[in-house]
Amino acid sequence: MSYERSHRGGGHRRRHRDDHDDRRREVPESPAEKLRSAIIRLGEVDAIEELPRVEKQIREHSPLNIPHISETLRIAVTEQPYKIPYYAALLGMLHNTEDSGSDDPSLGRQVLEDFWKGFQAYLDKLAWRETRLCIQFFSHLTMAGLVSADSMFSLLQSFTRVLDEFGVSHGRAKRAALCAAEGLMIGGPVLKPNSAANVSEIIEAIQAYNETTANPKWMVQPTIKIYADTVSIDNADELLDTLVNTLKTLDNSDFAETATSFPLPYTNLLELDTSSIIPFDLPSVLVPPEVIELDGLSSDTGEDSQVKKEEWPEYFLRLFDNDATGYAVRTALLDILDIFEVNRKECARLLLEYPKWNLPGTFKPKPGAPAASDPPPGTNWQLESTIIETVLGAFLILPESSHKSIYYIGLITELCKLSPSTVGPAVGKSIRKLYGSLAEGLDVEVARRFAEWFAVHMSNFGFQWVWKEWLPDLALDVQHPRRAFMRRALEFEIRLSYHDRILKTLPEPMQAPDAHTIAEQAPGPDFEYDDPSNPHHDAAESVLNLFRGRAKAEDVISRLDSLKTSLENADEVHINVDTTVRSIAVQSLLHIGSRSFSHLLNAIERYLPLLRNLASGGASNTGGSGNLEAKADILTAAAAFWKHNRHMVGIVFDKLMQYQIVDPTDVVGWTFVNGAGVGQPNALSGPLSLSSFEWDLLKGALDKANGRVVIARRKVAALRKEDDDTRARVKASEGNDAMDAEPEARPEEAIVSDNPALGTALKAFASLTREQKAALSRTLDGFKAWLGRVNWVQDEWKAWETWGWFRQFCRVYSPYLRNYSTTLWTVSSAKIDPADPAAILFKKIWAVGTGQDD
Repeated sequence: MSYERSHRGGGHRRRHRDDHDDRRREVPESPAEKLRSAIIRLGEVDAIEELPRVEKQIREHSPLNIPHISETLRIAVTEQPYKIPYYAALLGMLHNTEDSGSDDPSLGRQVLEDFWKGFQAYLDKLAWRETRLCIQFFSHLTMAGLVSADSMFSLLQSFTRVLDEFGVSHGRAKRAALCAAEGLMIGGPVLKPNSAANVSEIIEAIQAYNETTANPKWMVQPTIKIYADTVSIDNADELLDTLVNTLKTLDNSDFAETATSFPLPYTNLLELDTSSIIPFDLPSVLVPPEVIELDGLSSDTGEDSQVKKEEWPEYFLRLFDNDATGYAVRTALLDILDIFEVNRKECARLLLEYPKWNLPGTFKPKPGAPAASDPPPGTNWQLESTIIETVLGAFLILPESSHKSIYYIGLITELCKLSPSTVGPAVGKSIRKLYGSLAEGLDVEVARRFAEWFAVHMSNFGFQWVWKEWLPDLALDVQHPRRAFMRRALEFEIRLSYHDRILKTLPEPMQAPDAHTIAEQAPGPDFEYDDPSNPHHDAAESVLNLFRGRAKAEDVISRLDSLKTSLENADEVHINVDTTVRSIAVQSLLHIGSRSFSHLLNAIERYLPLLRNLASGGASNTGGSGNLEAKADILTAAAAFWKHNRHMVGIVFDKLMQYQIVDPTDVVGWTFVNGAGVGQPNALSGPLSLSSFEWDLLKGALDKANGRVVIARRKVAALRKEDDDTRARVKASEGNDAMDAEPEARPEEAIVSDNPALGTALKAFASLTREQKAALSRTLDGFKAWLGRVNWVQDEWKAWETWGWFRQFCRVYSPYLRNYSTTLWTVSSAKIDPADPAAILFKKIWAVGTGQDD
């Protein structure tokens, strides 16, 4: 009996192992999949040695599948751009015909012709990155003699023609310029002897467009002097400036430097019979226009509410004076950053392996590597410094980076883990360089992201930093950007850990309260009525007990009404009864929800009728536009409760907007009036200043207003499509006669009357666009009021920071401001003195941000 049980048990375990092994067993690859893997994995050991083997594998593959080969090559070229020169060499090897007597085109020619079809598909979709990388591939083929120079010129000129389009956006022009310029950089040694005039024409077209972007460049400089008009800075490179300078340098040398800037492996590998190979003529192309969605929606004032994200010039900070990154290297590294955003660990590995794909001598040998007997000449850049500079440059682009901050921060962490001995020093140098730039006018948004990266990076490595290096800066003004950075970074660190641990990492001078570096106490709630000596302690305790007992909202409202009556009959003077009652109610509710985030959400959701009653001034339980004073009181009470944890202030405000207790406009107005004093000692608080905390509140409110409009727009578009589809089905069911008849245009009113859901959605959209416009208008008015009264003598750093956030407001919300620019500026400009220097600067920033600088 026991043997039988053991046998069954053992069998069960054995079957389990067999099932597990089956799951782990790899599915065998088909011949086509093996060929695709061989092409994509080219160069994992040594690309030069692997090329003949891959060529042989392609030729021996049966049946020959040209579309499969060309598709694989397109994937490889657009997802592994660092291998493009070697894929060009592979295609060149496939051009050699095995049977010289055959009249059929070579295998390479057939693959190239099919490859072009895929390129045309990329261009039709305006897939700019894939298009640009394919052009690099064609340029290498031109260098190898496989593509004709005339057709390559024609292709590049089709992109420079984009620069002359009327009203071309900067994003479209920039991408077209990159396509033309990078193709010319690589193919220049062949293209210039063919037509020097065409080369000059391409360079002049790019330069002419670049000269028209002076004002946008001024707007997005990473280091600024508020009243300076110059756009020349020493510690950053603008993308198109670098592009033009690189083209001019190459052109002056007749593109002799191309061979020292780009790998050209095919020049030594290919032995082509030029007499039998006719270069491929690339077909002529026309770059498609930008797709503009016209959905017929407009705001109630008739202004277009369609939003198209504006793109600005791109400045890359230069952190290492002796390791300035060349254009070709930086572009290649940026492509790796963009393509492998989905896998930061793989991205980090490829970045550290990048030298194997570049020219020998470009980077210094790794520490411990055997010294070469005859080292090749080159730039000998420090690889890790170049990588960190490129990653941080992409992270700190204004007004927004291409990817989320956490990607760049996590990538630097992965780089440090892979090679701590070499990447760590580069990170330390970068931190010190950026910290030094804080005193040189580093943009406030760049400084905020720097603090965010610093804190997260420190949290990944035990919060170990040599703070004593910065002790001399405690003698600076308390509002100096370096001291503001310390406070912001430590506030972030405390969010990622806890107060006492971070306090212990600081030297004693920084721990002192008068240093104004770290908060005196740990973040937490501050229930104003918890103190028995508070005159309203008993009243608050009674309300708090109702919340603890999960009383109905109606019962709490009844208790607050009786409390209001008793306070009105009391002999207290200088007390606003309504404000006091609202403060007791809101702080008591937040006290119940202070244990955790889920407690907070449960408390708010349970007592939504109460909060709506408070927001309406006690006149309604259904919400609505509410009472401005009442909503301001709610925000003030919430900020007072969480004044020792300003992160929670933003979270609570967000939830109040989410549940429509307050509007984004209410938060904007409250921030300009009350935000500067939240959780700050007297030395740091005060009027007429906007710090990163207040900016976070403004940004949260504006993002909420803009996001609601986007969602409402999508809903209207979906309902309209559904209505059109329904109508089309009805007509189809009516028979062929109805199908042949011309469709009748129906007025909007008729469509809405037949579709109540669409009518409701349109009304909601109109309401939300009014709210969006009101929030933007209130923000503009708030900045104008502050900047018009600022005192540069007494509060120069406060003023500088406030100006910086106004620039960021006009940069990041430019697409929305442009939609309402006429009405917004008409209202605000009526209160501006045109002779005031501050008013002139204010108007210039606004004009550049809204595209009216011409």
